[in-house]
Amino acid sequence: MPTMKSAKKRLRQNIKLNLRNRSHRSALKTQIKDFLGIVKAGTVQAAEEKLRLTMKKLDKAAAKGILHKKTASRRKSRLTLKLNQMKATTQQKT
Repeated sequence: MPTMKSAKKRLRQNIKLNLRNRSHRSALKTQIKDFLGIVKAGTVQAAEEKLRLTMKKLDKAAAKGILHKKTASRRKSRLTLKLNQMKATTQQKT
């Protein structure tokens, strides 16, 4: 345990920020799982809308420092690829 006043305050801040970051990260993972579920279902319009919301959440996480900006960019790219693959397979079926 810290003994100095500033160290005690820093510990309190770290705990609070850790909880905030954890909740944001959890919400982001849920958003991504929802998107992947819609992609598996094969609904193009719903997937596009969910991708837009997921990208927005990734950008916010990167802006708040929860994710590195290149990590957010890589995840956005991979999710877009999944959507494009889904679109290509649905077009081949018709």
